[in-house]
Amino acid sequence: MDGSKVYVDSSVVLRKLLDAPGAVPHWGSWTLAVASELVQVEALRTLDRLRILGELSVTEYADCVEELGLWLSAFELAQVDRAVLRRAAGPFSTDIGTLDAIHLATALLWMEREPAELTFVTHDRQQAAAARACGIEVQFTP
Repeated sequence: MDGSKVYVDSSVVLRKLLDAPGAVPHWGSWTLAVASELVQVEALRTLDRLRILGELSVTEYADCVEELGLWLSAFELAQVDRAVLRRAAGPFSTDIGTLDAIHLATALLWMEREPAELTFVTHDRQQAAAARACGIEVQFTP
């Protein structure tokens, strides 16, 4: 993945942020990382849930929030705008949930506007299948 341009979904950010097994080994080696601004919402909701459940201490929570902010400042964050929502609401050739459809629509629209291809990086099997079905190169790690 060195030197590549990637779309990073929330599963990748959260696994790395929480230092979970199987996190992408090449984190940060890409030349460009694109993500939906939805990543921030999904990550912060997950971190807050883990704090409330006692799976993260207040200090760990604060550290994760700070680290997330640093990472997101290095990403090209795509807005969840009307075009993204329209594309996400349209048909896909595979079963895909709402938030995953927003991620996929974001990647597809970004690739339409930019000359470069993206590799869609995810830990979500269903998301990987949907991205492949749309013709996007995928790096899937279960």
